[in-house]
Amino acid sequence: MLQDTLDTAYDTIIIGSGAGGLAAAICLSRAGQKVLVLEQHDVPGGWCHSFYLNGHRFTPGVHYVGLCGEGEATNNLYRGLGIANDLAFFRMNPDAYEHVHIGEHRFDFPADPELLVSRLCERFPKEEKRIKKYLGLIRKVSEELYSLPYFKGFWQKLTIPYKTRHFGKYGLFNLRRVINWHIKDPLLKNILNIQCGDHGVQPRKAAFILHSALMFHYFYGGYYPAGGGGALIKAMTNAIKKYKGEVWTSKGVRRILLEGTEQKKAVGVELENGQQLFANQIISNADVGITYNDLIGKEHLSAKLQKKLEKTIYSCTSLMLFLTVDMDVVAAGLDSGNIWMMPDKDQDEYYDKAMGSDLTSDKPFEGMFISCTTLKDPISFDGKHHTLEVITFIGYEAFKKYEDEDAQRSPEYLAFKEHLTQKMLKGLEKAVPGISNHIVHQELGTPITNEYYINTTEGNVYGTEKSLKHIGPFAFKAKSEIENLYLCGASILSHGVAGASHSGVDTAAQILGCHPDELKKPQEDQFLQVYEAEDPSDYPDWMLKKMEVKKARLVSKANSLL
Repeated sequence: MLQDTLDTAYDTIIIGSGAGGLAAAICLSRAGQKVLVLEQHDVPGGWCHSFYLNGHRFTPGVHYVGLCGEGEATNNLYRGLGIANDLAFFRMNPDAYEHVHIGEHRFDFPADPELLVSRLCERFPKEEKRIKKYLGLIRKVSEELYSLPYFKGFWQKLTIPYKTRHFGKYGLFNLRRVINWHIKDPLLKNILNIQCGDHGVQPRKAAFILHSALMFHYFYGGYYPAGGGGALIKAMTNAIKKYKGEVWTSKGVRRILLEGTEQKKAVGVELENGQQLFANQIISNADVGITYNDLIGKEHLSAKLQKKLEKTIYSCTSLMLFLTVDMDVVAAGLDSGNIWMMPDKDQDEYYDKAMGSDLTSDKPFEGMFISCTTLKDPISFDGKHHTLEVITFIGYEAFKKYEDEDAQRSPEYLAFKEHLTQKMLKGLEKAVPGISNHIVHQELGTPITNEYYINTTEGNVYGTEKSLKHIGPFAFKAKSEIENLYLCGASILSHGVAGASHSGVDTAAQILGCHPDELKKPQEDQFLQVYEAEDPSDYPDWMLKKMEVKKARLVSKANSLL
């Protein structure tokens, strides 16, 4: 056996350095374990990593985070992980952290649930009672969902059916059915459902419970990390190293090593270069399909798990356009709030069409998420150039023909990519007229890009599809049927930056035999600094100095060219 010939080098090896894997690594290394994180990309972070194009920073998977205010869940998470002091967040436009563009209609989501109710009631006076009841239900269901882990002991658990009655009543219904019971106006439904883009599932398939939790996550606004997702990853990797953990990049894992009479015990990993490493536990922060089908192999899985994998549907994939422009985007109407743009039609109809649309046509994309990073993170603005990240969801089918290409892409793929870029720009022009004339640099990420850099099944962006079949009790479990193999990430507990991080903590708690709250308890000497993206009056000196230096560098560079 492998274990008979080689001593275990690590307590835990973690495959993948996304937010979930790094959160687990912090908790385990802090508990005294010898931890190794392996990342196939040349930088850690997964979807949260940042990269630079011509000196301008972009982050593919961090566009905003909720509940970062004092005493709120994400704030407490970072304080509990011991990384809050190394982070700063900007609060996006509190009056409109989400700008909704539905056809010619406009609506702004404020960072205040009471103001949201009054704003909606003013816009849709005939729906006032229904709006209040529906948003009240969103809050109740979410609070009940978050309370479930805190029912302990026999007598408390007896009260669960009563104390979570709203959760129980609506838990098995999709979003479309529940909103149709409460809301009548089609435009109002689309406005309330606009954040379906944050889980990528149309209302008739999205779990009402999950969508409620997502809306609740942003009830008090959106926040963006200073320095982008890369700053968050840097804080997490520094914490791991502080506790003597290791993070290796450019170390792809070929397979998980198994032993035992039935090959049902994970004992280590084999890297792409053939090197073998051993550990008491393995955590996979990789895509569940990659984990089970590729790293373990179907032949080592039970018939039940194989059947589940065969029926697993993965989330949508995307096109992501990274732009640098020399345009005054504020004068053009942009601010630190996101823009959700979609046509004035039934949202289910739109999603169905988008997932199966003919990408060869010259028509602009109708639906987009538009975000200006340099307005969400003022430190990154050099005084002239703004950076934008523009996303649209699509199906994977049109990219199957390119999935086996190597890093040297075919002329056909590159031509297709340029065609899609132009479709994206045509759509963007509807929100920011004239922007195409101010592009300094552009780059398009496709599903093939997602597969190459993030290693996700069919380039999916949210793990498994967030429908009723893939969440809660139907989701993949943190503790696998393979002894000593655990999972964390977007397909296990929840998706998104915060959701994946919580997943990593929960998985670590299972290994350590404690409650996740013990690992997330806010440390008294940790404080998360939050500043206003729209108001620099309270920025600290170090931040103002950094902004001055960045602008001075641009001036110096321009002068050197004269």
